[in-house]
Amino acid sequence: MSDFRFLHAADLHLDSPLRGLEDDPTAPAAQIRNASRIALGRLVDLALEEDVAFLLIAGDVYDGDWPDYRTGHFFMQQAARLTRAGKHVFVIRGNHDAQNRMTRTLRATDDRLVIFDSARAHTHRLERFGVAIHGQSFAEQEDTRNLAKGYPKAEAGMLNIGMLHSSVDGRPGHGSYAPCTTEDLLALGYDYVALGHIHRREVLSEAPWIVFPGNLQGRHANEPGAKGATMVTVAGGRIAGIAHRVLDAFRWARVEVDVAGAESEDAALAMVHAALADALRDSEGRHLAARVTLTGATGLHAALARDLAGLRERVAHEAHQVDPARLWVEAVRLRTAPALDLDGLRGRGDALGVLVRHMEALVADPPADLLGGWSADLLAKLPPQSLPEDHPLREAESADLLGRARDLLLAALAGG
Repeated sequence: MSDFRFLHAADLHLDSPLRGLEDDPTAPAAQIRNASRIALGRLVDLALEEDVAFLLIAGDVYDGDWPDYRTGHFFMQQAARLTRAGKHVFVIRGNHDAQNRMTRTLRATDDRLVIFDSARAHTHRLERFGVAIHGQSFAEQEDTRNLAKGYPKAEAGMLNIGMLHSSVDGRPGHGSYAPCTTEDLLALGYDYVALGHIHRREVLSEAPWIVFPGNLQGRHANEPGAKGATMVTVAGGRIAGIAHRVLDAFRWARVEVDVAGAESEDAALAMVHAALADALRDSEGRHLAARVTLTGATGLHAALARDLAGLRERVAHEAHQVDPARLWVEAVRLRTAPALDLDGLRGRGDALGVLVRHMEALVADPPADLLGGWSADLLAKLPPQSLPEDHPLREAESADLLGRARDLLLAALAGG
């Protein structure tokens, strides 16, 4: 059994659509649109440069059915760069590119490109490397079966690798697809389990290795930071170690700036400027989309909140001064609070004290029907997919909205 390396990637989401960004003329739409393709090209470059034995892609190569064949052609061209060099590529379909979602297909013309069947879990062997790779694709997007229960037993004398697209142990904000537990995966007796579906890198176990590599390229501000794939080293027939390799072409960042110490708006903007410069430096030469959130208890709260559109433009100006070519402000969030003596206000015996106590009680335990279904009703009236998945309207909660309203009202009343 020879020593070798292999790459584990997942959730490429090739040509994922730009929801909402096309309406912003300042957005670097071309860079965002091409990022998933560039990241895949870098993945293939890495596989060739490092002379890996094979590449595993654990689901969601595509974001859904192709509007035309160009997306499929691009993936097949990149896979062919590897197969022509004698490398193997193993793919399972996930919830986004499940068999029933893909009405268009392209035939694999090289048997080194293996797309696992969806009917049942099965095994491909690479005798040269002493490897048995077990996997199963999704037949349908809404696959809620525990697929891990049907995976083959580990083969004696082989390095056993499992590929699974799954919400292992459940993950908030992710669909419960092919749900299983870490214990289910440990019970398989494999040496390495290559997971997909969760877009944040996570190692669930080191003995054996059970790994989410994260997605190859971040798609929006809720997928910040360096993205890439996992390089796995095999020595003496055993997993010797793993390493994260950064491959993303476009970086997203959530930049939080505490302006509690700022005595003026100019001072607060200087803090924003410095934080944006740091974030761009951390992006290692990539284009950066920053979601800026201002926090802290400050006397500037009311003034900042009165002109949120103007605040966005002033923050965008700071970004332009840092680097007009590589830095774009995707959104600005105001999460500051008024610099008030809440304990003092709460203890007052006048109408202001009563108001403070009443509002804090509402924030702590808002009635379920206090605001009705306004958010869902408004979303229902908008065109499908007109807002990004991470738009604040989709995240709105009664307690959060009431808290912001309380802070604005108290800042105004306390100042009078």
